Amino acid sequence: MERLWAPWRMQYVGVEQRPGCLFCRVIENPDDPDAELVVWRPEGAIVLLNKFPYNPGHAMVAPILHVSTLEDLGDDQSLALTRAVRRTLTVLRGTMNPHGFNVGANIGNAAGAGIPDHVHLHVVPRWNGDTNFMAVIDDVKIINEALAQTAEKLKRAFAGT
Repeated sequence: MERLWAPWRMQYVGVEQRPGCLFCRVIENPDDPDAELVVWRPEGAIVLLNKFPYNPGHAMVAPILHVSTLEDLGDDQSLALTRAVRRTLTVLRGTMNPHGFNVGANIGNAAGAGIPDHVHLHVVPRWNGDTNFMAVIDDVKIINEALAQTAEKLKRAFAGT
């Protein structure tokens, strides 16, 4: 079995977060500083960029409902979340031209959830060769586009402009 190691991510494990739920803060307060990373607000969900991305365009898609696991979502909420993920994939594919995606949820602290109380799905664009020698040799991950630039590009794409 091959293993892909990402030791640079350790710097984010156990980092103190601002009080309250990130998703609820930006849902309820569009003026919150973290709301600048929101790229789309569809009915029943929210899509925002990850402040600590694995790759450019690393988005998080969360239901509006504050629950900790997918099992707690009703059918309508699950449908809204799935529709938001599908649209996010379409927008990222058309805007950033990745070769593939990682899509998934970390449910619970033991699974690596940085925001364990509000379930969300990660959508991570991937490119062939996107793990290079910098991460392996120098413990550095290169993100080749500023978050604000990525956010503006994706906001335009979600808006259809």
